[in-house]
This record gives sequence, C-alpha cells and structure tokens, in this order.
Amino acid sequence: MKILVAVKRVVDHNVRIRVRPDGSGVETAGVRMSMNPFCKHAVEAAVQLAEAGGDAEIVVVSVGPKPATDVILTALAMGAQRGVLIQTEAELETLAIAKLLAKVVAEEQPDLVLLGKQAVDDDSNHVGQMLAALLDWPQATFASAITRTAEGLEVTREVDWGRVTVALPLPAVVTADLRLNTPRNAALPMVMKARSKPLAVRPVEDFGVDLTPRLRIEAISPPSERAAGRTLGSVGELARVIADDVADLEAL
Repeated sequence: MKILVAVKRVVDHNVRIRVRPDGSGVETAGVRMSMNPFCKHAVEAAVQLAEAGGDAEIVVVSVGPKPATDVILTALAMGAQRGVLIQTEAELETLAIAKLLAKVVAEEQPDLVLLGKQAVDDDSNHVGQMLAALLDWPQATFASAITRTAEGLEVTREVDWGRVTVALPLPAVVTADLRLNTPRNAALPMVMKARSKPLAVRPVEDFGVDLTPRLRIEAISPPSERAAGRTLGSVGELARVIADDVADLEAL
C-alpha cells in the first residue's frame, strides 16, 4: 500500500497573527512557521495505517518555498519514508494546489491520499474535495476514525448531527479532522534520521499546471479590538444594561 500525504506550512498556531501595514496579507517575515495542525493528524493517520499493515510506503508532498522542507522533515521524522517539495514562491489558489497534487498522484500512483481537512491560515477546506473531483476518486472528509478493511477503508466522519461511517474502495482521498488521533512527537534520533531520508525538491514549472490566479484580494484587515468587559453588581443591573443595548439597536 502506498499512501501520499499532502502537508502545508503555515504560521504556527501559537503565534499571534499580524496583518501587513499595507493590507496585502498576513505578515510571515520573521514569524515562526510549522506544519498545519490538520496535516499533522493526516501524517499520523498514515503512519498508524502503515504500522497496522506493515507494508505501506508513505510519501509526503508539500507546495511552497524552499523553507517548506521543514514541514516535510517533520513528517519524515514522524515515520514517512520520503518527501517531495514542489517549490514555488507564488501564493497559489486552492485549485492550483489540487491540480499540482493530481500530477503527483499520476506519478506516484498511491492507493490513498491523506490531507488535513483545511489549513488554519485560509480555512478554505477546498483542496481535498477538489483533488478527489479531479481524480474521480471516492472521498471521505472530516475523518475522525480510519480503519483498513479487506475491501478498502471504513471512515467515520464528523458531521453536523454527529458521526457517520462510510465504506470506501481504494484508491481514495480522505481528509483528517482533529479528533482522528493524537500526533506523535518525533524524538531527536528520529529527527536526525529524517535528514538522511530522500527529499526531492522540484520546481513548480516541472508539472505544467496553469497557476494563473482567478481571484484578486482587495485588502486584508485585522478584526476590531474587543471592547473591555464590565462588572455589574446584580442581575437587575444586567437586565437594565441589556434592555438599554436593545433599545439602542432598535433606534439605529
């Protein structure tokens, strides 16, 4: 079994996000970056499937600038065998990412593609579904459990009303939710070993994908500062404040 895992490099989720002064985007210069949390759950799922089956090869792919090799190295330290970086300095739209991944799938011929359900920088939640459509493969999104069966996979999905379990033949695309597992922390020996694993860096031009953007971002602005809270002395005072606020809104 071959598993392809797509990972993304994003601003670390512990870092306070700052918008550039010109409103052109989020500040990334000098900011700590790390693997998208949902992607880390996808890597852990691949490693667990490999450990359970004993015969899986895990290939990790990322799209981005040269420093994105650090998230691939993290995945290699967690247990993946080799990595591929599609190098580009451009900020690509989700459809372009899906098309690039489809090209990698055509080359690697995996039995399963795992991705995080979304990235915490843009929260688009597009790439997994777009990739499945481009490949014409079955898909299961928001996975909270994955079990390998004789016929393929059983995937439990998080949905608005609870959970549903679906059966998928292989090859398939699955996107990981946070409840899927607890990603392992790679020990220092594994981190050092990861540096000797194969990691191919290929220019985005090798894949022949039209990367022309279809959207234009006019401006990005930070959210309004939260108003300071007030301490009230009684329930009656709270009721009066609420009534006054409602009256002010009705007067607008």
